[in-house]
Amino acid sequence: MSRFKILAANPRRSLAALATVLIAVGITGASGANFNAQTANAGNTFASGALDMTNTDAPGAILGLTGMKPGDSTSGEVGIKNTGTVAGTFTLSKGTLTNTNATHKMSTQINLVVKDCGVDKICDNVDDVAIPVYSGTLEAMGANISLGSAWAGGAEHVYKFTATFNAAADDNYENSGTTAQFVWNATS
Repeated sequence: MSRFKILAANPRRSLAALATVLIAVGITGASGANFNAQTANAGNTFASGALDMTNTDAPGAILGLTGMKPGDSTSGEVGIKNTGTVAGTFTLSKGTLTNTNATHKMSTQINLVVKDCGVDKICDNVDDVAIPVYSGTLEAMGANISLGSAWAGGAEHVYKFTATFNAAADDNYENSGTTAQFVWNATS
């Protein structure tokens, strides 16, 4: 007689055999014969940096000259430094501009040249390669003039401003004046 016929003829014996097989499989599977491993990275910290700047002439003026006559010039220098810990893109803008004569604006007769004095931060050096930043009238100066690529924390630039009263200015600009604010901005 075959095994299947014997098991079919004796259902209790069949159930007992099946139960024995299931118990054996269960014991083998739950015997803890598994390997496990784990690792962790603790203390992950995130903190923001800072973007700050200093201005060697703040809050004072960079340049000025009274009693100008056509053709006169004046110059001044200012140092701007990224004192923060993150890189920033710096810009220069003309801020508030005031003319004493609204009809004949002196700001239209002031030719302004702004130069970055180079990596040595010394203006008018013999070997200086000054980088032009702006050249035009004070009146026409716009906002957000780029001062180059992003400055790393600690980077410093010196800028030379030269203002010249237009040599062709006529008597309409006599006893006139203008006051300008220059604004430095940085974004990260």
